[in-house]
Amino acid sequence: MSPELSQKLAAAVDGMPAFPKSVQNILELTRDVNCSPKDLVQVIDKDPVVTVKILKVVNSAYYSLPKQITSINHAVVYLGFNTIKNLALSIAAIGMLPKDNAAGFDAQQYLLHSLATAVIAKQLALRVDDADPMDCFIAGLLHDFGKVVFAQFMPKEFRLALETSQSDGSSLHLALRKVIGVDHAVVGAMLVEKWRFAPSLIETIQHQYGPDLKDTDMIACVFAANQISKKMAFGFGGNPCVEEFPATIAKRLGGTLDEVIVSLGDLAPLFEEAKIFSKI
Repeated sequence: MSPELSQKLAAAVDGMPAFPKSVQNILELTRDVNCSPKDLVQVIDKDPVVTVKILKVVNSAYYSLPKQITSINHAVVYLGFNTIKNLALSIAAIGMLPKDNAAGFDAQQYLLHSLATAVIAKQLALRVDDADPMDCFIAGLLHDFGKVVFAQFMPKEFRLALETSQSDGSSLHLALRKVIGVDHAVVGAMLVEKWRFAPSLIETIQHQYGPDLKDTDMIACVFAANQISKKMAFGFGGNPCVEEFPATIAKRLGGTLDEVIVSLGDLAPLFEEAKIFSKI
């Protein structure tokens, strides 16, 4: 990477908003084994925006709870720590998406793809020994966030890469390397590092493609979930290319792309969950 490109990327990452402090606090709390529901409630209650949005989702028809939930305390009791944590994280990520961009990148379809990848990655994590389902949800949700940086700060180049990928069916990360000199995985990793996420999450986002693909349980879950959501057309992140599982990932997950899709059964409820989260 040239010094000029390196400087340009650093400036773009610096131009992105900071991750909301309340959501950082929620993530830190839920990593602490001694964290109580009361601790979590106290943090969320201090953020009225997150509070209102969580209650809106909790009271949606999707959860069909027996009565209206009017407090975060009750929401945690009904839905549990992890669902509330994932909702808060989704709210933060959605809040950073641009309303429109000069690249012509469809943020709503991108969001659906990212959320679908997140819920499938969480499901796949139950099959492996060394991946936490909630960490896989976070990595799935943020795996493509580098595209948001490009859409905002390098729209012309990003549009060209999107068009190249669409016209010849090549993977978007290869088109980005050709047009910009670097793909969204590198920029996404820079961004989550700035947001002070865990090293395993930074590694998963940075090393999710081609020769850079690392052999870990978490990367296997996110890579697989990404391909599954593309193949099943759950949203669209700008990349038409569906890749087969490399041998290392097939070994970790116990099958090929098609075999793992079959073994997951009916994915409609997972996509429904992604749709509910996307409307926050």
